[in-house]
Amino acid sequence: QVHVVESGGDLVQPGGSLRLSCAASGSIFSINAIRWYRQAPGNQRELVAHITSGGSTNYVDSVKGRFTISRDNAKNTAYLQMNSLKPEDAAVYYCNVIASLTDRGATFSYWGQGTQVTVSS
Repeated sequence: QVHVVESGGDLVQPGGSLRLSCAASGSIFSINAIRWYRQAPGNQRELVAHITSGGSTNYVDSVKGRFTISRDNAKNTAYLQMNSLKPEDAAVYYCNVIASLTDRGATFSYWGQGTQVTVSS
């Protein structure tokens, strides 16, 4: 019932920038939090950034100061602005939406299918 679609992945040179988008649609009553994860070949999936309904944010140490997560509540959309990209940032980036479908308070987790980010010269 809830669909999550990521977009914006591309090939960029080291030091470049990308802006990823995460759009949620369907029978959504409210979105409590949105998370960005990434997974590179040979690595486990890693939590990169998190934003709550109140706008509080958190980042993994390796991207702090370079990445910024934000959200547009009216559009049920989140963004990940990625600056000063490094080769180790290359991965498939996944959006995870924690949402309620009713006003009863129960939340569920919904995933997108990922968008590829490649950082290479």
